[in-house]
Amino acid sequence: MKINRTGSAAWQGGIKDGKGSISTQSGALKAYPYGFASRFEGTPGSNPEELIAAAHSACFTMALSKILGEANLTAEQMDTSAQVTLESVDGGFAITAVHLTLKGKVPGATAAQFVELANKAKAGCPVSKLLKADISLDAQLVA
Repeated sequence: MKINRTGSAAWQGGIKDGKGSISTQSGALKAYPYGFASRFEGTPGSNPEELIAAAHSACFTMALSKILGEANLTAEQMDTSAQVTLESVDGGFAITAVHLTLKGKVPGATAAQFVELANKAKAGCPVSKLLKADISLDAQLVA
């Protein structure tokens, strides 16, 4: 099976004074603004790093759901966040790290089993495989 998804970006102007917009095939984002200020200065708007964080969180959590099912477990609730680190490296910028934080309520799972399965999902999710960054994980089973 092969699936293709699309996203697009438009840009007008220079790097600091320019403005861009991003769109997704599904329409979840349609001409949503992004730019230098939203990427580097914290002003409203999106940026590639937060989109990668959302994509990684979603991919990892779905992968874990599959792995839990293979272990005859079903999550009652899982909440994942990803912190993507962008830093200056060798005169340019690079995404150097992603830190996943997971809280999950999984009836019948032990804490050790949950962490083991979460680490398996971290290694196996397609977005993890795409990224060259150091990927770390804190997984916590909650009652």
